[in-house]
Amino acid sequence: MNKCIVGKKLGMTQLFDENGKFIPVTVIEAGPCVVVQKKTIENDGYEAVQIGFGETTSKHVSKPLQGHFAKADVAMKRHLREFRLEDCSTLNVGDLIKADTFAIGDKVDVCGTSKGKGYAGTIKRFGGHRLKETHGTGPVHRHSGSNGPIDPAHVFKGMPLPGHMGAERVTVQNLEVVKVDVENNLIALKGAIPGAKNGIVYITNSVKA
Repeated sequence: MNKCIVGKKLGMTQLFDENGKFIPVTVIEAGPCVVVQKKTIENDGYEAVQIGFGETTSKHVSKPLQGHFAKADVAMKRHLREFRLEDCSTLNVGDLIKADTFAIGDKVDVCGTSKGKGYAGTIKRFGGHRLKETHGTGPVHRHSGSNGPIDPAHVFKGMPLPGHMGAERVTVQNLEVVKVDVENNLIALKGAIPGAKNGIVYITNSVKA
């Protein structure tokens, strides 16, 4: 992992390539981000860089974080994210990371928080089948079925049951960079990415490309 940036999902649209082929894309406001801290093996036991994204004021930043930003001599940021890079020597505290970190044709991984679906049953959550709605099925046609019968007398681990769905960390791999707008700090990625509009996402170069 050598490239990284924090961005905000703006929504989806469509572009056309030189052959007139339609490409669905997600537009991300990528950066500008600033390097706030460098982790070193001597001090922290590992190498990483901490970058900040999004403007904010001291009203929304705790006193310890205000001191953290003051030590780095950088403006206060709304979001902080740490990335472990293969080579951190190319980045120093105060450096700006902009959309031109990535180029057209690059393959990237995008990590974000998926949309929350609330409390969901097994059909919506895991794609389970329902029973027929006639001939004595009763009020259980969307239930998960029998759990923990006489033998083995307990619910198996991993049993698909109703519960909270969504609002979890999701990574989509190997998305292609279709367009980079450096002036407006925009990156267009082919396909969909996790989360709702204005959600924060983390972009890194693909680990499998």
